[in-house]
Amino acid sequence: MRLFNTFFRNNNNNLWRGNVLESINQLEDLMNASFSTPQLIFKHSTRCSISRLVLDVFVSNYTFSSDNFGAWYLDLLVYRKISDTIAETLQVVHQSPQLIIIKNGIAIKSASHESVNDILLSNYLN
Repeated sequence: MRLFNTFFRNNNNNLWRGNVLESINQLEDLMNASFSTPQLIFKHSTRCSISRLVLDVFVSNYTFSSDNFGAWYLDLLVYRKISDTIAETLQVVHQSPQLIIIKNGIAIKSASHESVNDILLSNYLN
């Protein structure tokens, strides 16, 4: 059981270098911030090995600063209501793992599963 718990650990703060999305107020703040800086939301299921792999690859290849993108991590098992609000507000079908790029208050790109790491983020810079 210990190996299982290590592989599917819940604490991603040691991996994710951006913000952790934990409230609807933060979602509103990031939507407002998207008018000046593109925002990324990485939706992650802590129980899914594919989601873990995609997150690890994404984080290890992410080279942008907070001046380029606002980067947000969402544990959708803990914050499913926020995930549902994102899907409704941005009219993006819920998936996991999923990366959503938001600019000027709208989702301009989303991808799920292995396609997350195929997105050329530099195409979405201001």
